[in-house]
Amino acid sequence: MMDDTIQDICRFCRIEATADRPLYHPCICSGSIKYVHQDCLVQWLKYSDKEYCEVCTHRYSFIPIYSPDMPKRLPIRDIVSGLFSSLGTAVRYWLHYTLVAFAWLGIVPLSAYRIYKCLFTGSLSSVLSLPMDLLSTENLTSDGFYGCCVVTCTLCAFISLVWLREQIIRGGGPEWLEPQNEANNAVQPINEEQRAPGIGANNNINNNNMGEDAEVDENIDDDLLDNQVEEPNGANPVNDAEIVNANLAPFDNHNGPEAAQDDVNWNPVEWDRAAEELTWERILGLDGSLVFLEHVFWVISLNTLFIVVFAFCPYHIGLFALNKFDLVGYASNSHFEGLVTTLFGYLIIGLSLVLLHAFASIFSLKKTKRVLGLCYVVIKVSLLSVFEIGIFPLVCGWWLDICSLPMLGASLADRENSFRTAPGTSMFIHWLVGMVYVFYFASFILLLREVLRPGVLWFLQNLNDPDFNPIQEMIHLPILGHMRRCLVSLVVFGTTVLLMIWFPVSIVQKFLPGFLPYNIVISNSDSPVSELSLEFLLLQLILPALLDHGHLRQWLKTLIRAWCICASYLLGLRSYLLGDMPSEIQQEEIRVNGLIQRRGDSNNQPYVRPRFFALRLILLLVFTAFSILAGGLLVLTVPVVIGRKLISFWMGEVKVHELNTFACGLYVGLLITRVVTLLCSWIPRGWNAIVSKISEGALITCKTIIAGSILLGLIPLLIGILFDVVIIVPIRVPLNQSPIFYLWQDWAFGVLHTKVICGIAMMGEWRLRELLEEIYHQGLINMNLKFILIKLVLPVVLVLGLVLTIPYAAIVGILPLLGVSFETRNLLLRRIYPSLLFASCIIYLIQWQVNKFCKLYEHIKNDKYLVGKRLVNYDPKKKNKIANSPSLSND
Repeated sequence: MMDDTIQDICRFCRIEATADRPLYHPCICSGSIKYVHQDCLVQWLKYSDKEYCEVCTHRYSFIPIYSPDMPKRLPIRDIVSGLFSSLGTAVRYWLHYTLVAFAWLGIVPLSAYRIYKCLFTGSLSSVLSLPMDLLSTENLTSDGFYGCCVVTCTLCAFISLVWLREQIIRGGGPEWLEPQNEANNAVQPINEEQRAPGIGANNNINNNNMGEDAEVDENIDDDLLDNQVEEPNGANPVNDAEIVNANLAPFDNHNGPEAAQDDVNWNPVEWDRAAEELTWERILGLDGSLVFLEHVFWVISLNTLFIVVFAFCPYHIGLFALNKFDLVGYASNSHFEGLVTTLFGYLIIGLSLVLLHAFASIFSLKKTKRVLGLCYVVIKVSLLSVFEIGIFPLVCGWWLDICSLPMLGASLADRENSFRTAPGTSMFIHWLVGMVYVFYFASFILLLREVLRPGVLWFLQNLNDPDFNPIQEMIHLPILGHMRRCLVSLVVFGTTVLLMIWFPVSIVQKFLPGFLPYNIVISNSDSPVSELSLEFLLLQLILPALLDHGHLRQWLKTLIRAWCICASYLLGLRSYLLGDMPSEIQQEEIRVNGLIQRRGDSNNQPYVRPRFFALRLILLLVFTAFSILAGGLLVLTVPVVIGRKLISFWMGEVKVHELNTFACGLYVGLLITRVVTLLCSWIPRGWNAIVSKISEGALITCKTIIAGSILLGLIPLLIGILFDVVIIVPIRVPLNQSPIFYLWQDWAFGVLHTKVICGIAMMGEWRLRELLEEIYHQGLINMNLKFILIKLVLPVVLVLGLVLTIPYAAIVGILPLLGVSFETRNLLLRRIYPSLLFASCIIYLIQWQVNKFCKLYEHIKNDKYLVGKRLVNYDPKKKNKIANSPSLSND
């Protein structure tokens, strides 16, 4: 390895080879990085946590070196002792992990729920019998489940409090909560006009007071705008560091000379050691120690404290207030008496904190005032979060349901009966529907903002604003401001539902009497075409493809822009809607928020204000209402009509779920729209380009149909039939009856199973994953049909086909020739597929056990006779078999 002119050195330590430290060339690299010392390479591999070269990606190989006295085969005594040692280790770990699971999944939830139940029983006997209740073995499953819910709620409450504290530290509290230092005026509270963007308050709150169309002098002094955050008494400007330090003051317990002395005595080594010791494994007890028992005790204690503070006290305060105001009956009629009572208790606590804060301000109790203010902020943010996340979507869901009752052929009495039967389920479904509606409405508003002039939708919150922080707004914005915003949101959401659903449904009922209600009743399950199969088809194929449709968003933007252009020319509001202004306009004709424009904010853009501007805006609202009404009519009728015609042409006069007809019609409409848009984009290029594109599209369509019919048709059908004969038929069909296979249902279930199999394959390092990724990256345009058929379709179809046909052919074709009776053949035919599945599982289990025993054998041999390992030089002509030895991973 030594050269006459140039001395070879290690790529890591840059030292030459010695007698006890030779140089190796273990990878493909050459030149100055070819050679390494073994100890240098091992140290680097431990540091980088890799097993291959980072330059050439060649995997390093090591050959084990065993003691000279190692026998060819291990003695039985060594194997048995190693086996018992491994079993002892396994038993010890099993006992420890069982104790961990029993503590965290048994003791903590059971104690949490039983303490919770004891506190809310309201009797002294339940408190006295609490120790015995904690040790009781009754209702372990139900109490454990409810206990997990209680622990989850307390954990979420704790995390929310910590996060809210961080929000107050970062963005500061409300203006009335900020500390005042009148002695040196070092830090002054800043109002909403002076607050810098991102420090906390909503930047649009005060600007909206002027209105979007407020006139601002164009000659505003830039110096005044740049220096407006200075103190009114001429002090230095308030910077971000001072604001953060002022907000940190009430939470920092290390102030004063004692903290300084602690800082002097601070030892970073001890803190680092503490940080290393406090890991999730140590907290949960997964590191093998018993320290987690102390953590279990503290979790139970803190959980009890949270239950008392955040559930028990508010509930009883609310119960006392309800009894005082004679409102207990209303809370009982809501079927959620505990939740309503607790929320009412939080309202009473919030009002009490406001009064106490006022008294503390009068008597100049600064610390008490600060604590009461922080408690009020916590209550305020909690109640606002419950309203915006829970109550608001619930109201939207109920309003949607009420407005769509004629469309579904239901009545308010039906909804009332369903609510009384299952109030929790009814509330959850309506809340979920409301959340979906709010989400899609917000997505549509974001789409509108991409088309409309910035500033048109000033009354709606911009969720894409980088300075938007809902928690900071809850902290800083007054309650009246939140109430006003919630009322505006309710009006906007409720009016949109009326215009999109209730009015169109009323119009359809009047002019198309037989069109409604929609058919939402699932047909007979014995029918060959089951509604469940169609719903699987909808959920697994149609909706994912619709949501992933790349052109749908662009089509909506084009449609919105076309509507805006039409409305602007009809009403003369092009500059207001789209921001298109002539090159030369008079300054007095521009209505713009000058403060935002001077600061370079693009939340508002100038526009020309025409004559009769207010009347034009009213007409714009009327035009918008009629457009929403027309859109609702089209969406509720056209896709359903198209879907009904197509399904009746395909299946005959069969009533199916209207969700399927709607999806079918909608997808066909999108397909037609896509074809029309493609033709419109090809026409300017000439007929030759159109013919070329059509031929390319026809080729791609043919390949897609062939691949789709196999990947989405044949393979799911085979998987569905295999699932049917292995699982469904042995369970549901007696031996004296003949099974009937519904290929449509088998295919629908096969689609679901195929998606599950593909999802599992994508989580592992298998050949199937590589094939699926390569097919996905090829796409439709660059699809390699030959690759798909040879590499994926042929092996899968052969395996599935052989598994299905060989047992059937053997029983039906061979056994009759051997004189086997029909009853025996029928029994074998019904049990052969489950038996093959069971045999396959047994063979896999045996193979897994053999591999584990081989690894254990190598582990015992390495523990007793392995003295080291030696790095193997790279040799392109030879394949080193020792490099892949199982003993390498046990060093």
